[in-house]
Amino acid sequence: MLTLRRADDRGHADHGWLNSYHTFSFANYYDPNHMGFHNLRVINEDRVAPKQGFGSHSHRDMEIVTYVLEGALEHQDSLGNRAVMRPGEVQRMTAGTGVTHSEYNQSDRHPVHFLQIWILPEQKNLEPGYEQKAYSESEKRGNLRLIASQDGRERSVTVHQDLNLYATVLGEGEKVSLGARDNRHFWVQVARGAVLLNGEWLNQGDAAALDSETLELVGKKDAEVLVFDLA
Repeated sequence: MLTLRRADDRGHADHGWLNSYHTFSFANYYDPNHMGFHNLRVINEDRVAPKQGFGSHSHRDMEIVTYVLEGALEHQDSLGNRAVMRPGEVQRMTAGTGVTHSEYNQSDRHPVHFLQIWILPEQKNLEPGYEQKAYSESEKRGNLRLIASQDGRERSVTVHQDLNLYATVLGEGEKVSLGARDNRHFWVQVARGAVLLNGEWLNQGDAAALDSETLELVGKKDAEVLVFDLA
């Protein structure tokens, strides 16, 4: 079964410095029919204006994955980490028992465009942690590149949940697929461009859920897509 989630149906908040689209219920956007998908709780598509950002704030009991599409995002946290994330880089932060962090766009000219993803952890009160890794476009081109997993295999970042997160970049006609497995569920999020998913046209910001169904993606316009394989 394939269920579509169109970009135009997402929640939206424009704060001036931050333009954010919410695939699932978040902050002041509440939709009881879109509270998450299995252990996937949040996908926010954010654009932060130059010299703006999220001030210091706290989280706990959440796995937070950040995927940068354009620009550069500076991160600082209470664990002592300070880093800049650029396109192709993936950050995983385990909030666990509690972590305070901030994100800032240091550019005075260019916005930063990224996806912020929240995943419910397998248990509460984990030790907070941080990880950041880079994946080249060539690794993702015409390929499902594993970027996050429970066991950290294939140089993916480690998340504390039964999840495989793949990134792919597809030109016109390029194809990737994942076979259906019992008790596994796919969420497909188009970060940019356009693809056909099992014959359904998806544009930037569109998403789809698949249960007990093989997944096939075909590039239509240069596309970047995230695929979540969830228990």
